[in-house]
Amino acid sequence: MPLKQERNKNLFLLSSILIHNLIYPFSTGPGLQPALFYVVFSFEFVIAVYLLTKQRSSRIMITVFGIGTFISGVVNAYVPGTIALPALYLTATLYISTLIVVLIYYIFAAKRVLIEVVLAAASLYLASGFLYAPIFGFIELVEPGSFAVNSGAAVSWQQLFYFSYTTLTTLGYGDITPAKFYAQSFAIFEAVTGVLYTVIILSRLVSLYEAERVNRPTENDNPS
Repeated sequence: MPLKQERNKNLFLLSSILIHNLIYPFSTGPGLQPALFYVVFSFEFVIAVYLLTKQRSSRIMITVFGIGTFISGVVNAYVPGTIALPALYLTATLYISTLIVVLIYYIFAAKRVLIEVVLAAASLYLASGFLYAPIFGFIELVEPGSFAVNSGAAVSWQQLFYFSYTTLTTLGYGDITPAKFYAQSFAIFEAVTGVLYTVIILSRLVSLYEAERVNRPTENDNPS
């Protein structure tokens, strides 16, 4: 039962991230769509951290940053052009960073290669794509024109979310381009992170598997 519970916890997190990725256009939609989006975004990681760790400091931080993200996100959606936008970028960065730290500890504290570790690793990768979106947004806010859009439209939070994932996966459609130095340097860092992630995580999983295989009793260990 404990193993099944761990699997369900990580399956919840991965599923909630995938759902978020499908509904993120709601953040600029009409009516209650932005509020619905920020309810999902601001509380999915809070629930996940409470499920994955009992560390009090992590739970407090994810709760505070989650509430901050919700408030600033909703205010920015319905009253744009206020201090809510930089507040959203800041709280979202801290919010996602807290989840990433919890997932890293969860993965590297594991003693065996089980499905929940693989699910956590997948969630960590997707959360990395989350993280860079508000960072890119803050760069654009501080230095306007850091990102160029082929259509000529002003770059938005939603476009930077899309840009972050195309950069992380090194897909690079080219419709959004980092045009200034800070934007370019962080885009390079994210692309390198995406490439190195696979190497590091695979190495960790292989080492766990080898340690488990070496310590696993064999038939020769049992007296006949």
